[in-house]
Amino acid sequence: MTQNPGQIKISSQHLEMMRNHAETDYPQECCGLLLGHLVGNQKEVVKAIATRNSWNATEAAAFAEVTGKPPRDEHQDSNFSIAPEEMLQVQKQARAENLEIVGIYHSHPDGEAKPSEFDGAIAWPIYSYLIVSVRTGKAETVLSWVLDEERQFQAENIIID
Repeated sequence: MTQNPGQIKISSQHLEMMRNHAETDYPQECCGLLLGHLVGNQKEVVKAIATRNSWNATEAAAFAEVTGKPPRDEHQDSNFSIAPEEMLQVQKQARAENLEIVGIYHSHPDGEAKPSEFDGAIAWPIYSYLIVSVRTGKAETVLSWVLDEERQFQAENIIID
């Protein structure tokens, strides 16, 4: 049975920052972390942190080894990764501020704001995944997704504060 995916509350300023980040990094995928509070399946974003897309050929090979299938390719225009040391640094920062990582955002250059097969393979059920569609360098749609108990993405309501 699919549960209610909940909602994520985010400020218009954080959404604008994500959209700008997506446009700046175009035609590569951008990525970042969302810090805030989680109560049940309700999330509130307090801080959005842009991170570097560390995806490269080494990460592509590691992904293929773990999943048994190759990603679409090894380029940053169709995949993203946040370096473990950067993730750890943000986790420490969140803890120091009594926050937690509640989501991850990234862009889909010249693609839909819908999760790809790659997104599903790397996703964690506790996070929201906000995806920014960028067409010819201009950010368009932003949608949020969460994994259900069957590891299928479900649309999550975005409440703009």
